[in-house]
Amino acid sequence: MLNRIILIGRLTRDPELRYTPAGVAVTQFTLAVDRPFTSQGGEREADFIPVVTWRQLAETCANYLRKGRLTAVEGRIQVRNYENNEGKRVYVTEVIADNVRFLESSQNREGGNAPSGASMPEEPSYGGGNSGRGNNNNYSRNNNNQDPFSGDGKPIDISDDDLPF
Repeated sequence: MLNRIILIGRLTRDPELRYTPAGVAVTQFTLAVDRPFTSQGGEREADFIPVVTWRQLAETCANYLRKGRLTAVEGRIQVRNYENNEGKRVYVTEVIADNVRFLESSQNREGGNAPSGASMPEEPSYGGGNSGRGNNNNYSRNNNNQDPFSGDGKPIDISDDDLPF
């Protein structure tokens, strides 16, 4: 069974950071995700999806994310329910994020000013519990975006020992 979701959208408001009675950080925010089609009137529509982050990821999101920031979220869908004050059962569907990627820096949106007392990390991707799944962007960073397949069309000489299969 599989329950994975990847969303890219903009925050509708600043993240809301709270702490549980046990002292665990939890952040909630809503991501506006454009639908891939227009309405009959030619207008773009969006879905507003609630996102929850926990622990260190929650504190990082609260420190760096702001309303309007373009953000990618990876996680799972969770449905929970509770009984409200009127005794009626209420169902809540939300994304529990375990990886959040900031797709634009705060300098791009704020005219070059970083948030007070904070600087944007060089690699703006934060995950909770997925430390083994880091991104390896060293090749593209150190290679100055040169095309490794450009050449004069001659065959490439590769030893059979170098092939992974």
